[in-house]
Amino acid sequence: MSHDPQSADAVQGPDAVPGPAAAPRLHLSDPTVRTFVQLLTNVLFVGVINYTVWFAVTFFVFLQTRSVFATGVIAGLFLVAMVGTGVWFGSLVDHHRKKTVMQVSALVSLAFYAVCLALYLLTPAEEWTDAGSVRLWVLIVLLMCGVIAGNLRSIALPTVVTALFDDTLRDRANGLVGTVLGISFLVTSVISGLLVAFDGMRTCLVLALGVLAAALVHLHFVKVPESLSHAAAEGEPRRVDLRGTMRVVGRIPGMWALIAFTAMNNLLGGAFMALMDPYGLSMMSVQAWGLVWGGLSALMIVAGLLIARTGLGSNPVRTILLVNLGLWAVTIVFPMQASVVWLVAGLAVYMLAMPYVEASEQTVLQKVVPYERQGRVFGFAQSVEQAASPLTAFLISPLTQFFFIPFMRDGGTGARWIGGWFGTGDARGIALVFVLVAVLGLALTAYALSSRYYRLLSRRYREAPEPAAADAAPAADAAAPTAG
Repeated sequence: MSHDPQSADAVQGPDAVPGPAAAPRLHLSDPTVRTFVQLLTNVLFVGVINYTVWFAVTFFVFLQTRSVFATGVIAGLFLVAMVGTGVWFGSLVDHHRKKTVMQVSALVSLAFYAVCLALYLLTPAEEWTDAGSVRLWVLIVLLMCGVIAGNLRSIALPTVVTALFDDTLRDRANGLVGTVLGISFLVTSVISGLLVAFDGMRTCLVLALGVLAAALVHLHFVKVPESLSHAAAEGEPRRVDLRGTMRVVGRIPGMWALIAFTAMNNLLGGAFMALMDPYGLSMMSVQAWGLVWGGLSALMIVAGLLIARTGLGSNPVRTILLVNLGLWAVTIVFPMQASVVWLVAGLAVYMLAMPYVEASEQTVLQKVVPYERQGRVFGFAQSVEQAASPLTAFLISPLTQFFFIPFMRDGGTGARWIGGWFGTGDARGIALVFVLVAVLGLALTAYALSSRYYRLLSRRYREAPEPAAADAAPAADAAAPTAG
């Protein structure tokens, strides 16, 4: 592990007394932890602005066109781009220095947003009200490219955690990553709704340019430890090597099953990505919807801080499945009534639980995957896991628009079958989709929890040695404990 030895002894030295008081902790007195916090802060600001742009364009398109189909296509395009770039981005992370990757990511986003601002200012306002407008979709695609470029950072960040911390602290560091994600959603959801309501996309894009420029300057002055000063796959040919990555995944018992489970979960979750904004905006204004997401996102911060303090337990694989079981159960309940209170309560559980799922999966991969392959495996897993979601997003929005919404309107077949207790109307059609998807998700998770693949991966996690970075990093740090 490449954090300060003195700090390490303080939290886990050989003389430490077993028990809660001896639990490993992250301390700001550790130079490596301070560097990690600086990188997280930089990621936070860039993540906030990227999320803001994407939330804003989704809100903007729905408010301008009132088309559920259009928002579903936007979600589908985004997921296709995530799938198509994940493996390539992972290769870039493995074959280049992490700091360089983060700088290039911000620079590319900056360039795309600058072009988008020019396009927005030169386009007549009435163009944005037509869901079939060519300029509207050019704007959407260019904005998406800027946001997707930021995904390089989300792939690089877990590999940074592997390089900086050993197995006793990684789950806690992943908790801080979850906290940053929560803060991103908190700030994003509030300001994106307000910006769109106040000024369309103009101020949002101007703000994006300013924040990204500041983040590039800040990152230039962040000095990183020696363990991050070279590429993880240094000396290897600079190629994607998808076949080799698949072999690495295949050698880990139960890993294909975990990736397949997450892919199926995302297949079902694509329905929520496509329909949640129209559902929420059917009950409240865009300003109120943004404020609701902001308040709920504070729970992600709470969850991340809890993980950073207590960890994820001895078996993060079990944590993934148990938390998903609870999430799908709650998702069956909250759409049952057309109630803002029920909706907010359901989303509150979701926001509190999701950091545990994300941190658990990262912790498992960081333990069982060789460090020099982690970028590609993270990218590959992301691509496979997200591959099913575009299908759902593309299918669910027209299916909802043209079948489930009429099905649940007054006089519709569904309204007669289900009865008055469920309610009628457009929003009730969306709610019915949520309930059906949640039932399938619950059945999938219950099966996964009882499968032998779950037991195989759990055993591999317990028995796996530290990845190569844990062996290589101390040697590098012995020569130069920190460059910052």
